[in-house]
Amino acid sequence: MRALTAPAGLFRAVPLLVSIGTSLCLASPAPAQQDTAVLFRNVKIFDGKNATLSAASNVLVRDGKIEKISTADIAATGQVIAGGGRVLMPGLIDAHWHAMLVRPTPMASLANDVGYNNLLAASEATATLMRGFTTIRDMGGPTFGLKQAIDEDLVAGPRIYPSGAIITITGGHGDFRQLSDLPRTIGGMLSRMERIGGSMVADSPDEVRVRAREQLMQGASQVKLTAGGGVASPFSPLDVSTFTEPELRAAVEAADNWGTYVATHAYTPVAIQRSIAAGVRCIEHGHLMDEASAKLMAEKGIWLSTQPFLDMSMGAGLGPAEQDKLRQVVAGTDRVYALAKKYHLKTAFGTDVLFSQALAEKQGSMLAALTRWYTPAEALAMATSTNAELLSLSGLRNPYPGKLGVVEEGALADLLLVDGNPLDNISLVEDPAKNFVVIMKDGKVYKNALPR
Repeated sequence: MRALTAPAGLFRAVPLLVSIGTSLCLASPAPAQQDTAVLFRNVKIFDGKNATLSAASNVLVRDGKIEKISTADIAATGQVIAGGGRVLMPGLIDAHWHAMLVRPTPMASLANDVGYNNLLAASEATATLMRGFTTIRDMGGPTFGLKQAIDEDLVAGPRIYPSGAIITITGGHGDFRQLSDLPRTIGGMLSRMERIGGSMVADSPDEVRVRAREQLMQGASQVKLTAGGGVASPFSPLDVSTFTEPELRAAVEAADNWGTYVATHAYTPVAIQRSIAAGVRCIEHGHLMDEASAKLMAEKGIWLSTQPFLDMSMGAGLGPAEQDKLRQVVAGTDRVYALAKKYHLKTAFGTDVLFSQALAEKQGSMLAALTRWYTPAEALAMATSTNAELLSLSGLRNPYPGKLGVVEEGALADLLLVDGNPLDNISLVEDPAKNFVVIMKDGKVYKNALPR
């Protein structure tokens, strides 16, 4: 057989070609780096804390942070947004949200294909961001994948501080199993609810410890347990106390070991006080609390994350028993805010919208409703800098280290440009499509409705 031979001169030509190619590579100019800086020119600033606006200012954003704020002109070669004297404020934060549970019904969330549920949640996440909520603290649901997709910019959505699965007891708030699923075998097959990461049932300190650690392993920034009954769950009377103190303490110990904290769903004095005794650092809701519970929270520095439930609209689609429970919660709303103000509780704002896209669209209206008890400046500070303070309890488990909820140099650049002054007219936040003309998260402009 004849051996294969290279054409004459090929090997002599190869070094020459390599040399020419190398020379061409060396000679080619490096592509110019695009300046990703954004300059807001001529804006008045609500900084997330103070009740007055700044003088006309310029704000330079670079690499996801606020680099410079000045009343003097700032030179910039990137994008310039002419504020025209409009108000620049921090992006809004919802401290009690359920990203996976806004649009589906309870049964659909269990029966739907998981991929479809995530796509549904992704669509809602984009809508949430377009309402000006640049960060949410997710208080139960399988949001880890959605968070990853948002962080990787595959989906436009808010920053997510995930809790992972709600940890509950048999028959507790968050247990959406059917009676046909009983009896439960400890260590046996998990229910559909548990397999998809919506809720996890735990009926002993050891089980609680495992379930808490599983959420932390997946990236939870805080752990959520239901310490008492709730409205939406079918087998959970509002007055019941669920976890025992040792069970709650097991979760607290697991979270402490990871440098973060436990929040509990708790309406009643018993659920609140038992949670505090176990070391829980944040009470969700609290609408049925009494004076002694509020005083204890103040003494211990416990956070209250509550919601302005003012009517029965949250009960759309619920059965008569669940609507009756909601009626009790609504009746307690004025009292919980009165106690929060009387005892100067550290109070966060959230909405806790479940199973209703229409209610989610009223997210800003619920924020504006806080003016029943607070000034517009106090309400807006609660939904920005105060909520950000609560987020910081996650310590090293904080997925977005840096300052949120404020407009100041070095803070993360989550910003809204408002057409009007929300300190004078907080109802502007009720119509974000019209009044939030620029929405920025992490230094990236997701909406710019200003004339070009």
